[in-house]
Amino acid sequence: MSERYDVVIIGAGPAGYVAAIRCAQLGLRTACIDKWLSPEGKPSLGGTCLNAGCVSSKALLDSSELYQRAQTELTEHGIQVAQVSVDLAAMQARKSRLVHRLTANIATLFEDYQIKWLPGHGRLLENNRVEFTSHEADGSQILEAKNVILASGSRPMELEAAPIDGERIVDSTGALSFQEVPRRLGIIGAGVIGVELGSIWSRLGAKVTLLEARDEFLPMVDKTISQEAHKRFQQQGLEVRLGARVISTRVTSKQVTVHYQSGEEEHELKVDKLIVAVGRQPYSEHLFALETGLLLDERGFIHVDEYGVTNLPGVYAIGDVVRGPMLAHKGSQEGIAVAEAIAQGKETAVKRDNIPWVIYTEPEIAWTGRTEEALRDAGIKVRVGTFPFAASARANAMDGTAGLVKVVADANTDQLLGVHIIGPWASELIAEAVLAMEFAASSEDLARTIHAYPSLAEALHEAALDVDNRALHVVRQRKRT
Repeated sequence: MSERYDVVIIGAGPAGYVAAIRCAQLGLRTACIDKWLSPEGKPSLGGTCLNAGCVSSKALLDSSELYQRAQTELTEHGIQVAQVSVDLAAMQARKSRLVHRLTANIATLFEDYQIKWLPGHGRLLENNRVEFTSHEADGSQILEAKNVILASGSRPMELEAAPIDGERIVDSTGALSFQEVPRRLGIIGAGVIGVELGSIWSRLGAKVTLLEARDEFLPMVDKTISQEAHKRFQQQGLEVRLGARVISTRVTSKQVTVHYQSGEEEHELKVDKLIVAVGRQPYSEHLFALETGLLLDERGFIHVDEYGVTNLPGVYAIGDVVRGPMLAHKGSQEGIAVAEAIAQGKETAVKRDNIPWVIYTEPEIAWTGRTEEALRDAGIKVRVGTFPFAASARANAMDGTAGLVKVVADANTDQLLGVHIIGPWASELIAEAVLAMEFAASSEDLARTIHAYPSLAEALHEAALDVDNRALHVVRQRKRT
């Protein structure tokens, strides 16, 4: 006999598990199917993000940054230490403890909210039925649901010229589990994932070379910020080769030889490990029976309207498996919106214009809204204000003077159209800009908001002042309009 639920969710990443919690909060009988297994073979909630992505990478980024600062900055602060060394096993163990703690917290929430957690594989059938195949039992069972939410996430894209073998050539997941620091590390792809992984292993002693097929570094980032980032990363020892298109790889027991083309010339790079970080693709394979008629686009994304509704009645899709940026917080917000639409009948479109983006390097990079270049290309007249962290008292006190804040406002209305940051704690500073832009604030609104002194947030305040040539702690310059 089949089990009946108000909502069945396939996928327990940031989109799926948040949707499950919100559904349960609103009184819906909810089940959540997820196939993730930990390295020990145990079911684990949280998807790629918590188990082998966002959280794991931030754990290693923080550990590696502490190691780097201990080597280079403690003496300046009057702290004398003996020789600093890396215990990678302990570093990886800390990462694993963090992952376990956070995923266990989600399991506790599921229990408290009486969400049925079903470890295994889920597949959408016709008439809002879901086939569930458990990790532990033979055969499958059918779940009947009034509503189904597809939140299956994404997986690393593969590159034919560099097939993953899990040893010498790895994807982004494998790159977070190295048991020793490679002497020479190659990374195909210098996007968000590539530069974060490169930063981790460069700090720990690897010679890192990133091969980027595009001719522009971080093209989605405002050019002022990306140029500053490129300069800083090169200074840190990250070698970025732009316009480098990988042709083939050759693996031996000791190294990987990467053949790539740059312009009309062919080159080779010899490394001990090679990471393929060329993006992610939606995980929509084996997610549904063909007879359901669920619509996908040409790239495998599930087709949805602005409210996350698919072409099938009562079937929704959220997170990485639908259009838009593959960001955990975007997926979570979609999960909340869909849950409330199901329970309360109120459809709310997730605003994508002001979603914050973050790259967790050092310095951090964060932005929201549109870039100056995109706005000018669209024929929109803008005014721009900038402020360097080198002129910030708090940044100087914490030795975090690299980078700047850039504010872009409409030249006619002064409405904020974009805020772009490279510098210390950019990931936290961007939240103020997101809130301001959600309420259609102007640069003058930011300029007239009192910020604590000394604080990093003052840099945003000063950049807003600079839109009107009123920055206090830098010399005025003529503004571009």
